Amino acid sequence: MERLLRKSEFAAPESRASPLQWYWNRLRCMSVPEIGYRLRQKVAGQAQQIGLGTARGVPRPDLARRGRLWIAPNPDVDPAPYRAAAERVLSGRLRVFGMDIDQGPVPEWNRDPKSGRLAPLGFGKHLNYRDAALVGDIKYLWEPNRHLHLVTLAQAYRLSGDLRYALGVRRLLDSWFAQCPYLHGPNWTSSLELGIRLINWSLVWQLLGGADASVFADSEGRRFRHAWLSSVFRHLHFIAGHFSRFSSANNHLIGEAAGLYIGATTWPHWHRTGVWREQARKILLREALRQNAPDGVNREQAIAYQQFVLDFLLLSGRAARAHGEPFPDAYWRRLESMLGFIAALLDTGGHMPMIGDADDGFVVALAPDSGFCPYRSLLATGAVLFGRPDFKCKSRAFDDKSRWLLGRDGEDAYARLPSVAGTATRAFPEGGYWVLGKDLDAATEIRLVVDAGPLGYERIAAHGHADALAFTLSIGGNEFLIDPGTYAYHTEREWRDYFRGTGAHNTVRVDGADQSVPGGPFMWMRHARAACREWRPGEYMDVFVGRHDGYSRLEDPVGHERRIVLDKAEERIEVTDTLTCARGHTVERCWHFAEGVAVRGGRDGEIEASCGEIRVRFVPGEAVELALYRGSETPRFGWVSRRFDVKIPTTTAVWRSAIAGATRLTARLLIERQGVRP
Repeated sequence: MERLLRKSEFAAPESRASPLQWYWNRLRCMSVPEIGYRLRQKVAGQAQQIGLGTARGVPRPDLARRGRLWIAPNPDVDPAPYRAAAERVLSGRLRVFGMDIDQGPVPEWNRDPKSGRLAPLGFGKHLNYRDAALVGDIKYLWEPNRHLHLVTLAQAYRLSGDLRYALGVRRLLDSWFAQCPYLHGPNWTSSLELGIRLINWSLVWQLLGGADASVFADSEGRRFRHAWLSSVFRHLHFIAGHFSRFSSANNHLIGEAAGLYIGATTWPHWHRTGVWREQARKILLREALRQNAPDGVNREQAIAYQQFVLDFLLLSGRAARAHGEPFPDAYWRRLESMLGFIAALLDTGGHMPMIGDADDGFVVALAPDSGFCPYRSLLATGAVLFGRPDFKCKSRAFDDKSRWLLGRDGEDAYARLPSVAGTATRAFPEGGYWVLGKDLDAATEIRLVVDAGPLGYERIAAHGHADALAFTLSIGGNEFLIDPGTYAYHTEREWRDYFRGTGAHNTVRVDGADQSVPGGPFMWMRHARAACREWRPGEYMDVFVGRHDGYSRLEDPVGHERRIVLDKAEERIEVTDTLTCARGHTVERCWHFAEGVAVRGGRDGEIEASCGEIRVRFVPGEAVELALYRGSETPRFGWVSRRFDVKIPTTTAVWRSAIAGATRLTARLLIERQGVRP
């Protein structure tokens, strides 16, 4: 019998670690060598605070040593949207995540535009940027400081020749140099942020015309060039001395190395840049293979970071080729595998499951189109780089970002490629994903993506979610069962806990507990271990069986095995959850529906979900208590976050069962493509 509940004893517990607890948890996640490394870094920071080991004195640059262009200088694009976007930038209007802000002609670079809080200009490495009372929401503060919008000005200048846009770059950078003094404030805390800023500065430098750009022609321009190059050197020096290491060596390390490598190839004006370039190159070659499994899955178990990391690696590879030191084939094969994973998960409607963390982070924003899809864009670029007709088929079109990166020759190569739907890989055993499907990449497709991989990367698994044995479902390009996303990082702690918790995923939750144990917003103390026990894809049926040990830590340990069978002829999905235990427990099976799906409850706990001409009936195999939630805060259910810091109501259905001892729970999902009741 259906019940609409607003309060429940089974709401997910939230981790509210105090600052002292956080430091203790973080210490527990470190090895002895890491502790030693961090102590040395602390001592080095103290020395830098008094001026030792810094780059306060910048060597004179040798402008005769030039970097080579690796961005198309005159792509075949319509200049109108770039000029319109550039005009908004000149007026100080930006969109930061889901919020429109007006910075005015001279931005306050150290102010969080969301809270209005102005961060102090203390020594950056000692600034606690996680403290919202001190800096506000650091994500909002950092985002404009990545300077993606300065590239828009440079693109508009390159397309139009209008010097106002180049002078706009000069005005904004001059204000940044004045407000963000070397080593001080929130913009000198994270090497990753410096790396992303350097990559965008590289694009701006190239598009303006390099060291001989017209914006440098007069005395003011030469002063500006000197100030810019001095800051470039200090950025390079900072990154080279502050790499993310040990348990923090995730996408941050790749981004830092990419920024250092691209910076050192763009501005080879100092003797030390050769050392930095080689240092960064070694890190990129090593981490591209270490952080991304051979089957193409990024080991952070977060799909959004797949595209983020791919951009770092792709842009670095382009810069290396231009510089005359191309990266080895193994590097490029790993990038091709990563693109293959994206192609396998993208449904025919262009939807990508929102598995793991996402923060709307982009390395560059070379296309002003609000409908830009980073996954399809990467596949368009990859279609040309690797000669893959199947990538072209999934990309649908050659987008502006690909035009800027590959130029007219790239667009011609894309046009010559046939567009052929490939027989995409459907098993990614090292990454931990399996795709069950019928008519994949056709209008009639059924696509399930099952997650049975590690929680995340390294000891802290920072960007992983407690989602073992969860799956998503799309039918005919329409999302039905979704991963609800991420929502927030450093603020909104209770929501952070919810969106990455087990209850926010299409899996089984036991006694209201998460499968893995959190220790902070980017840290897990105990990792559920998941594995595939059986995988049998076939012409008429796909079968997946997996299990995890996340609830073995309970006083009465509980094992969970899930069997998913897709009957392609009957268009029926059977989900069987086997729970092994000795005593009694409360079990919840959660079904999170896309916001465009109409959901209603029926007799005996049945659920009917419809979207357009497609209906799915969820039929339990035993007595259940059904609860439907929409935008509920107590307990937290019925939300989806498609953008960072934006959440909207959707429908979550929960089947609750009381079990005693070993129990088998079943669900049949019956798909009907016609006769949908209004």
